[in-house]
Amino acid sequence: MIKKPITIKEIAKKLDLSISTVSRALHGHPSISLSTQQKVKQMAKEMEYEPNQTAIFFQKGKTFTIGVILPELAEAFFASAISAIEDIAYKKNYTVLLAQSHDDEEREKQLVDKMKNHRIDGLLVSVAKTTANFDHFELLRKHQIPVVFFDRIPPIKNIHYVACNIETGSIEAVNFLLKRGHRSIGLINGPNTLVASGQRKEGYIKALYKNRLKFDPTLIVDCDLTEAGTKAALETLLNHKRKPTAIVTFNDYVSAFAIKSLRRLNLNLDQEIEFVSYANSSIIGFMEHPPVASVEQFPAIQGQKAIDTLLDLLNSDENEETQGYYKTIIESQLVESHKD
Repeated sequence: MIKKPITIKEIAKKLDLSISTVSRALHGHPSISLSTQQKVKQMAKEMEYEPNQTAIFFQKGKTFTIGVILPELAEAFFASAISAIEDIAYKKNYTVLLAQSHDDEEREKQLVDKMKNHRIDGLLVSVAKTTANFDHFELLRKHQIPVVFFDRIPPIKNIHYVACNIETGSIEAVNFLLKRGHRSIGLINGPNTLVASGQRKEGYIKALYKNRLKFDPTLIVDCDLTEAGTKAALETLLNHKRKPTAIVTFNDYVSAFAIKSLRRLNLNLDQEIEFVSYANSSIIGFMEHPPVASVEQFPAIQGQKAIDTLLDLLNSDENEETQGYYKTIIESQLVESHKD
């Protein structure tokens, strides 16, 4: 048999006090003496009283729950970001409701709807690579649930976001390879639905022009970031009339997939092709042939800035149109790999 929860009314009856006095004592109201507060709290403890969270939430108009939707928690980048988010949420007495889209637009839409129904106060999200329609986020706006995007930012106006400066990171990556003597540099990019893919491409092109080199658009190949997609993109570049001696990849995972494919072709990785990637994730340390450098995108800082922004929005009395939109850019940093 399920034990019924103890109510304030029962505590009041036990102590021969009014219900309002017990309620104020439990909340530390200054109108109630410290001795009475202590007596009420001690009785509540003995009777194993637990506050009715639903009633508290209704009273305050908040659930103190933040939703977070990530593409893949298994990726070191997003694991680092959620760790920072949860640490800050814990300190601010918020609960994090975490979900993964697995880079699927339809799943992302369903998760947004479920989180809305769970009465989250706000949402942090890094969009799925397949998402092309963003109406589900507009739905949250209509319900006055603030959304802060981070890392993977959708190409829509009037949004709050935290992102890394990918364009400057791309310029650094290409400049680094040029200094190493490469003149034919390929780019295995991500889906064109991602803003970050466009930023990688822009940085790549700018670096070539700044160094007075001709831009060859056929040296850029988009892929879906899977192992099979990376393999196909790599084969396209290997069969190019200007076969690249270096390749910039969308992230460390794409770099790992490409290097794995090259090893199967028995190519000498130290002499044939050098790679530069993005994210500077921990997997690099476990690769036999890591990329020669990777662009650090600081996921923990992005996560921290994202939840700080969301908490500011939740604690503000102004609406979005009045206070404007948060647009936080974190500078990237090229990190060279060190082989033992």
